[in-house]
Amino acid sequence: MFKKVIIAEDHEIRNLGVVNTLKELQIPQYVFVNYCDDGLKKIQNALDEGNPYQLLITDLGFDKDHREQHITSGQELIDKVRIIQPDLKIIVFSVEKKPKTIDELFKKHGINGYVSKGRNDAKELKSTIQKVYSGDLVIPQEIMNSIRNTPHEISEYDLALLGLLSKGWKQHEISEHFQTNGLNPNSRSAIEKRLNELRETLNAKNNIEMVVICKDIGIL
Repeated sequence: MFKKVIIAEDHEIRNLGVVNTLKELQIPQYVFVNYCDDGLKKIQNALDEGNPYQLLITDLGFDKDHREQHITSGQELIDKVRIIQPDLKIIVFSVEKKPKTIDELFKKHGINGYVSKGRNDAKELKSTIQKVYSGDLVIPQEIMNSIRNTPHEISEYDLALLGLLSKGWKQHEISEHFQTNGLNPNSRSAIEKRLNELRETLNAKNNIEMVVICKDIGIL
């Protein structure tokens, strides 16, 4: 089992469950940091001392306060850590539910496991730590199901179109905006056709339902 763990979390009350989990796993050395900057510094110092951390558990969102921060999110911290210690195991422990965001954590940021905060999260965290220690990649089943059900044919053009639609823009306004910004196709007929195709892809009855579905699955 891991012997040295660092946890980046800015809400101390949530640390209690993590502490109990680490104690149950008999992890002897662990430290909490409330700021990503502090987390990166401690990881670098441990490397310099020849006694590196073996696991990072981090949240994604960190509240702003009076202290100026250079690293303001868990994603940024992970990227910085991957540069100085590529082999460090990383588990994200967060309230984030969007499948697209979580999928990117594995594909783009190279995390080893993800645990959603909520009911039974202590049990899930314990299980995930054990599996990651054994070399497994731990993606929650509900996230896997959502990722599989997320259409992959959504393009950047579609995201721009859906984004404006979600803000209440009319089709003629979108057409004018696309023309002004050089996005093609930009005719009203082409935009209407693409919206029809997207509704069919997403199995939505109308544009409002389509926007709701897109938000639910993390496209928007």
